[in-house]
Amino acid sequence: MIKAVDLRKGKTIIHEGELSIVHEAQHVAKGNKRSYMQAKIKNFKTGTITDVRFSVDERIEIPYVESKSYEYLYRDGEKYMVMDTDTFDQIPIDPDVVGEAAQYLKPNEKIACEIYNDQIVAFTLPNTVALEVVEAPPVVKGATATNQLKEVTLETGLKIRVPPFINTGEKVNVDTRTGEYIDRAK
Repeated sequence: MIKAVDLRKGKTIIHEGELSIVHEAQHVAKGNKRSYMQAKIKNFKTGTITDVRFSVDERIEIPYVESKSYEYLYRDGEKYMVMDTDTFDQIPIDPDVVGEAAQYLKPNEKIACEIYNDQIVAFTLPNTVALEVVEAPPVVKGATATNQLKEVTLETGLKIRVPPFINTGEKVNVDTRTGEYIDRAK
């Protein structure tokens, strides 16, 4: 059991007797009223997303989930193929489980998956990934004097804003939690 205030995106919980995954969680404090947690929760079985409000002290049941390391291999139609790094078994994962993580995935990326009843229910990327810039506008003279950013396209198709000195072919580190540029990859 955890308190509702400890809810985070990607957390697996039991809500109304069903396995659910937290898609969004936000702590809300309004004036002199009691604060609460506003969350969007996806029922794993039905796929429906519901808005739920919890008091911050409310207790939420957490199922036992095993966390295991996998390696992302490739996309096969709708499914994402991952490999168990111990047994070399290839396992297909539904796009619903992968979610927004798909825009940061490249082959051979190490990921962590949560397993509940022999089924992958959550998909977690490292906090930062290094991605190559495949399309970037040219540097404009004088743009480095001010703090202007330009939009570039990365190898996965993701578009982010970076400093003007980043060019096509360079690798950049991207924060997978916020989708923001961190620095040049070494």
